[in-house]
Amino acid sequence: MNDAMNDSAALHFQSIAFTGLAPGPRLIVLGAVHGNETCGTQAIRRAVGEIESGQLAAVAGRVTFVPVANPLAYARRQRMGDRNLNRNLAPSDSPTEFEDHVANWLCPLLRQHDALLDLHSFHTAGAPFVMLGPEDNAGELEPFTRAAEETALALALGVHRFVDGWLDTYAAGVARRRAAGAPARDADVHYGVGTTEYMRRHGGIALTLECGQHDDPAAPAVAYRALRNALAHLGLTAEGAPEPVSAREALRLYEVVDRNHPDDRFVRSWASFDRLAAGELIGTRHDGKPLRADREGYVVFPNPGALPGQEWFYLAEASGRV
Repeated sequence: MNDAMNDSAALHFQSIAFTGLAPGPRLIVLGAVHGNETCGTQAIRRAVGEIESGQLAAVAGRVTFVPVANPLAYARRQRMGDRNLNRNLAPSDSPTEFEDHVANWLCPLLRQHDALLDLHSFHTAGAPFVMLGPEDNAGELEPFTRAAEETALALALGVHRFVDGWLDTYAAGVARRRAAGAPARDADVHYGVGTTEYMRRHGGIALTLECGQHDDPAAPAVAYRALRNALAHLGLTAEGAPEPVSAREALRLYEVVDRNHPDDRFVRSWASFDRLAAGELIGTRHDGKPLRADREGYVVFPNPGALPGQEWFYLAEASGRV
């Protein structure tokens, strides 16, 4: 038994479900898929308390709350236990890592629902945003037919920035890693499949809401507002449906850049969605090679602590999606 399994002996999985009297959709809300991202956990526990006390009524359909999706990472107050739960999410017949056991419990639960709201936060400073899935398509990577429903839910959450292009961009990065002879896991396109991708592959709609920086005191309120708005939008509570946000910024990821060496360095402390001018210097490789923006756009998910061979930052450009 590995160290993670020794550490996990006292841990358990928890879901809390409420079913209304009227028929309706089935929503699942996740917190702490990454153990150091606790805004969703706080928001979920607040909403559960309100339903249990009668302050908020679940009148239709079903809502299932998972306050802590990864209890080992949460107990350790770090991003993951053995590995990143939000990569290569699938049941395993031979679980070895702790996240395999999470997946064996969580994946069947996801398949019982129609919609997913996954509440996250991010490493560096920045404004909240929603990660959208693909537009409707019949491609092999991520076929989808419910983009209009998913986008309508995204517009109801109360944030103004919308980002798509995740799996396409990740797959391009995987192809580059494979060509460079990277380890099998890092060169596997399925390693880009997390909770939302898994949900869409099984017929649902799914959104990741990035609520702000991990320690931002405003992030739990962003998560809570989005949770309440999602319940109302789907008709699970008696509150009026929220108006879609009017001010909108849509961006599309188009490239992921990996950190290749511990001495790869950013030229400054970037925050997600800092603007980039064409040709602007972003960082330097350990051998002094400059990394510059190939076009006007934005830097997304900059991670100065990224391990070699892992995503260092993403590049995004303006989109007409929403």
